[in-house]
Amino acid sequence: MRWTAALLVFLFHVNLVQYFGGRAGSLVNWAFSAGDTGVSFFFMLSGFVLAWSSPGRTGIVRFWRRRLARVYPLHVVTALLALAMAFTFAPLTKPLHTQLAANLLMVQSWVPDFGFFQSVNPVSWSLACEAFFYLLFPVLLWCLRRVDWRGNLLVVAACTATVLLMPTLVHHLSPSADFTWAIYYFPLLRLPEFVLGVALAEVVRAGRWRGPGLAVSLLLAAAGYFLTSQVAYGYQFVSCTVTGFAALIAAAATADLKGEPSPWRGRLMVKLGEMSFAFYMIHLLVMRTGEYAFRSHPKLHWPTGLAVTAAAFAVALGIAWVLHTFVEGPGRRLMLRSWSRRADTP
Repeated sequence: MRWTAALLVFLFHVNLVQYFGGRAGSLVNWAFSAGDTGVSFFFMLSGFVLAWSSPGRTGIVRFWRRRLARVYPLHVVTALLALAMAFTFAPLTKPLHTQLAANLLMVQSWVPDFGFFQSVNPVSWSLACEAFFYLLFPVLLWCLRRVDWRGNLLVVAACTATVLLMPTLVHHLSPSADFTWAIYYFPLLRLPEFVLGVALAEVVRAGRWRGPGLAVSLLLAAAGYFLTSQVAYGYQFVSCTVTGFAALIAAAATADLKGEPSPWRGRLMVKLGEMSFAFYMIHLLVMRTGEYAFRSHPKLHWPTGLAVTAAAFAVALGIAWVLHTFVEGPGRRLMLRSWSRRADTP
């Protein structure tokens, strides 16, 4: 499922850089202008999977180390690739020292400044949110496991309602804030999506999920996805899709538990899911390279646009495989091994 979300984000950026012009461009805009909701799916799925896979007790520091080892090697390497671009053929993307420091420390999304939360590798803004979620996760899980399934179901409902009302709350409580930053990039306001995933996992774990099945949930998620183009700006990012995405995650997990058919259990989808983080982290750098090497916002005829899209996808997927194989996995093992040796030293 992570791969599906990563692919949506890729197609959103295909629309953003305007590979297609004319009617094809309009069609791509209609189909993928809501692709950035894939990030919301990431946040919910992250909370669900972490809660589902966490034992009853786990060391807080050990958990933080494992999460840092999971994301940081790839973050650093893609940041270095972005800096190499900035200091060669993309000078306009060169960050300030403070922006680079914030990016490497994964706190860039806390600053309401485009130059910060879109610095270095732009998609890494979401890592600042994930780092915040990881920081709070042990406490969140401890609290949610102290209540029964009814309490967790109330948390699911409360988080869903909070997400639905968030644009209105931000508009009325902080009208002077950067609306796009607050609604989309600010980690604190993206936290309800993650908490929803954690509470949802506890409800499913208790065997008390009574939501729709996989097919209906998929239709509900698709309906919310295409509804985004019909609502006011602030409600496009998360509000339309939160209910369908939550139902889809719970339904897919329930289908797995029951051994029912699922489109995400095939060997290819599992492998692509393993590579999805690397693909997510590298795809926009590949597209930026193409923009600087050839032409920005080319608005091509559909056969050429399709060829360029396929080329960008193939290159990004190939580099993602290299990063997953030689950076992500080895980097994680190296960091964990280093910490393990220190812990074993008297």
